[in-house]
Amino acid sequence: MLSKKYLNSVKNVTAIMRKIVEGTAPDKFTTDHLKKLGFGSSNDRAIVGVLKDLGFLNDGGVPTQRYHDYRNQSKSATVLGQALQEAYADIFHINEHPAQSDAAAIKGLFKSTHNVSDQIAGFMSNTFLTLLELADISEKTESRIKREPSKNSEVEKKEVPEKKDGLKDPPSVLVPILRYNIEVHLPATKDVEVYNAIFKSLREHLLDG
Repeated sequence: MLSKKYLNSVKNVTAIMRKIVEGTAPDKFTTDHLKKLGFGSSNDRAIVGVLKDLGFLNDGGVPTQRYHDYRNQSKSATVLGQALQEAYADIFHINEHPAQSDAAAIKGLFKSTHNVSDQIAGFMSNTFLTLLELADISEKTESRIKREPSKNSEVEKKEVPEKKDGLKDPPSVLVPILRYNIEVHLPATKDVEVYNAIFKSLREHLLDG
C-alpha cells in the first residue's frame, strides 16, 4: 500500500491537522469546511483526499472513528502513526523508522511505484514526511506486525553419553538457537539510484546502527 494522494504545498498541513484536534467534527469534511477553518487556497483542498487515504474520512467525506480518535490530543500522534503505517505500508517495509534522511529513497519508491515524474514524486514524499513529523510510529499496527521478518528458533539437544554400566546421565539443558531472517521488498524499477538509496538506508539503520 502506498497512497497516491499529495499536496503541492505542505506549508499548511500542520495547521490543518491542529484545527482537526481543536475544532468540532463536521458532518462532512469538504473544501467548504476547509474555507471555514481558514484554508481557502487551492493547494489545501488536496488534504481531503489525503485524509480519506489515511482513514480519517470515508469516501463521502464523513469523519470516521479514527478522525474522532485523532481529536483526542493525548493520542493524536499515535492515531496518525497507525494511519501512516497503513496508508504508506510499502515505505515501512523498507525502513521500520523512516525519517527525513530517507527522503531520496522514499521519493524513488513513489516514482517507481506510481510511475510519476520527479516533481510529483517529490510532492508525494513531502506530504508523507510532513505528516510523519506529527506522528508517533512506535506502536505498530497489526498488519505491520504480520509482515515483519519471522524469528525462527530451533532447540538443540546435546547427545547424552552412555556410561559403561549402560546408564545415561540426566538429560542436558536445552540450548535455544535464535535465527533472524530479514526480508526486503524492492520496488520494480530500472532506476539504479532507487536501489542505491534503499540499500544505503538499510546499511545506516541495520548495519551501522
